[in-house]
Amino acid sequence: MASPDLVSSLPCSTGESFSGSFNIAIEETSPADFLPVLEVSNSSVCNNSNIPKPPPLPGKTYTKTSYPKRLANCSSVPRETKDTWDKLFKDGYGADIHIITEDGPIIPAHSCVLGVASPVLGNFLQLSKVKKGIRYIKIPGVPCEAAYAFIRFLYSSSFEEEEMKKFVLHLLVLSHSYSVPSLKRLCAHHLEQGWMTPENLIDVLQLARKCDAPRLSLICTRMIVKDFKTISSTQGWKVMKRVDPALEQELLEAVVEADSRKEERLKKIEEKKVYLQLHEAMEALLHICRDGCRTIGPRDKVLKGSQVACGFPACKGLETLVRHFSSCKTRVPGGCVHCKRMWQLLELHSRMCSEPDCCKVPLCRHFKEKMQQQSKKDETKWKLLVSKVIAVKNSVGPFPARSSGLL
Repeated sequence: MASPDLVSSLPCSTGESFSGSFNIAIEETSPADFLPVLEVSNSSVCNNSNIPKPPPLPGKTYTKTSYPKRLANCSSVPRETKDTWDKLFKDGYGADIHIITEDGPIIPAHSCVLGVASPVLGNFLQLSKVKKGIRYIKIPGVPCEAAYAFIRFLYSSSFEEEEMKKFVLHLLVLSHSYSVPSLKRLCAHHLEQGWMTPENLIDVLQLARKCDAPRLSLICTRMIVKDFKTISSTQGWKVMKRVDPALEQELLEAVVEADSRKEERLKKIEEKKVYLQLHEAMEALLHICRDGCRTIGPRDKVLKGSQVACGFPACKGLETLVRHFSSCKTRVPGGCVHCKRMWQLLELHSRMCSEPDCCKVPLCRHFKEKMQQQSKKDETKWKLLVSKVIAVKNSVGPFPARSSGLL
């Protein structure tokens, strides 16, 4: 800003010099004096043919250059500008507000800055009384250092890392109470990036729910569910249990629900493994009976150098089961466990086989005819099993490279 002396000197120097020169020209010159000059100029122009012609007027295609408005959405605040606002706050030059805190000195500030940065503080300022040109407002419930860091952020959006880490919960409350969304997002971001510990996790959860920070609240709940044993033994959990039993009940229900989902997920994984093993057994059985697997045989058999191992992982186990089934003397459904399993595999293949007339798997047509004599209850169970095995078959492909543990 220019100094007062410089501003006052501008009208005197410019006004007198410009007006004086204009007055002198008007007073010493008359309209008649211009006529000879004009006549001479016209004659000289007519007689002088070396003067170039003026350029042509612009055509209709000329349009005014339109600049894009993309700069309106861009913002670049240099460090010097932030330092200037930071210095204005720290020096308190021209301050017209005194902020009273719980346990510290008065913080000077400017009403125009606080009113623009926080609409809540702007309303407080309109209702506050003026004493000797100074307005007084009070920020209760937080330490003086937290209030100082909060007001400083309203000026320059600057903060010290140590102060933010120490008073992040106080600043989260202040940002919500006085409607400063940028500071609230900043506090939530720092808490999410590793500033939450088992000791303060319950406090952060309670503040996140009160301060309308749903993402932070969800992250806290997931952390509590994940490490419930450790969190439930902290002092914060004990205080919350006494003060807010409804929140405790909600967290316990979340833990039970998470455990149920985990058990259900593990159960589905185990079921899928069983269905996958049945699918591999069906593929190996069809491979043995139709193609004739040349690598199966006695357990002490050694493959030749040019012989490639079978690509069906269930072949070896199914071979053992077939050998037992052919030599077992009881071989009655329900009498021998291994024979019962073989009967079930043969029936499952028969239900999945679409060509029983030309199928080379033993007893395939026999089980097709036996299906008509079964009860609806057994038929429903078999259909469900077949649909599960087919679903696994479609998900993993025709040749799953896994070892079978069913046989």
